[in-house]
Amino acid sequence: MKLYTVIFLLLTCTLLSAQEDLVTVSKALKLMGTRFEITLVAQNEDIGYIAINEAINEITRIEKLISSWDPESDTSLINRNAGRKPVKVNKELFSLIERAKKISEITDGAFDISYASMDNIWKFNGQMKKLPTKNEITASVAKIGYQNIILDADKGTVFLKEPGMRLAFGAIGKGYAADKTKALLISKGVIGGIINASGDLTTWGTKHSGEKWMVGLTNPLDKSKVFSWLPIIESSVATSGNYEKYIVFNDEKYSHIIDPRTGYPTKGVQSVSVFAKNAELCDALATAVFIMGRDSGIHLINQLEGVEVVVVDDANDIHKSSGILLDTSK
Repeated sequence: MKLYTVIFLLLTCTLLSAQEDLVTVSKALKLMGTRFEITLVAQNEDIGYIAINEAINEITRIEKLISSWDPESDTSLINRNAGRKPVKVNKELFSLIERAKKISEITDGAFDISYASMDNIWKFNGQMKKLPTKNEITASVAKIGYQNIILDADKGTVFLKEPGMRLAFGAIGKGYAADKTKALLISKGVIGGIINASGDLTTWGTKHSGEKWMVGLTNPLDKSKVFSWLPIIESSVATSGNYEKYIVFNDEKYSHIIDPRTGYPTKGVQSVSVFAKNAELCDALATAVFIMGRDSGIHLINQLEGVEVVVVDDANDIHKSSGILLDTSK
């Protein structure tokens, strides 16, 4: 039986003779509550690690900006004033929320940063003894709705229309941080690298580096076996998956990824990997496609320029958007 999912295997650039003096430096650490790995190509180790420290500072800055756990952040201020009054926020945060709303619109609410308003009635830690009732599930998502995020561009304010609404950026924040960090490092003259936020990653490189950054699609039962390689050239990729966190009732599998529109766990998909230029968009769309399902999700991606997707369904079969070419030659 086939059992495929998407695991990231990175092939680093092979430097040409003209670049033999370059080095690759890397550091892994916990940021934004998850594992970040920063890998850079630099003129020497000292320059490389200075750039890594700048990257860490940028990710930390973004975490303080978007964190719903930090009581001093603009995000927390928005949440505290839900149903009460608009809040003037940092321009960068306003723009991020504005883009998130647009993604909600094109995905018909499958992606929604107000998902944090959901009541936590599903438990995926072994504590659940029975399924929630229909009424409990309906009530759990009553306060979710991107339509109730009111933006005033002239005043730079954000207003959550309903009391009890909350925003959180768990389905877009890592990608946004990766994009911003990449842009910063490019502006500092770093010629190539990968920002990997627990599988949400973005890459860049120089034209004369010689080789592409690649990701491998592998069998999770034997991660040394790759059935296809995909290049990510000056590009990004993000994956959502349910193969590690789920519950089973009456022989039926329930994913930990909840549809914010219905309150029910998603079905029919094991993993989704989205490829696009920006990690932010990949991050958001990977969640959305997982929730929308195989057919609707791929149909959406096929309508978006510069975006591709690979979906592994519950039958362990692989499906892809029209622009994906699987390379099994390596």
